[in-house]
Amino acid sequence: MSSTSKVLYTPLSMVVSVAGGLVASAVFTQVWKRIGEADQPPPDPDDLSQSTAKVLFAAALQSLIFGLVRAAVNRASARGYKAVTNEAPS
Repeated sequence: MSSTSKVLYTPLSMVVSVAGGLVASAVFTQVWKRIGEADQPPPDPDDLSQSTAKVLFAAALQSLIFGLVRAAVNRASARGYKAVTNEAPS
């Protein structure tokens, strides 16, 4: 990747990553509403009144969703960048 190309891709990558994080957060919120207890937010790991299993499940689910969304968004932005510039971003 040329230095000019890198200068163009870096800010694009950062913006797309932030947008992906927002999307992942919204997806996690919707998934948790469907599988969690009625209108209860995900458990706070510091809240000792919550079961360890519930806290770990919520954390694992959140990590899974964030990882999948991040990979999909980064992959899509790399493909889009290559389609526009004819140069791979890596």
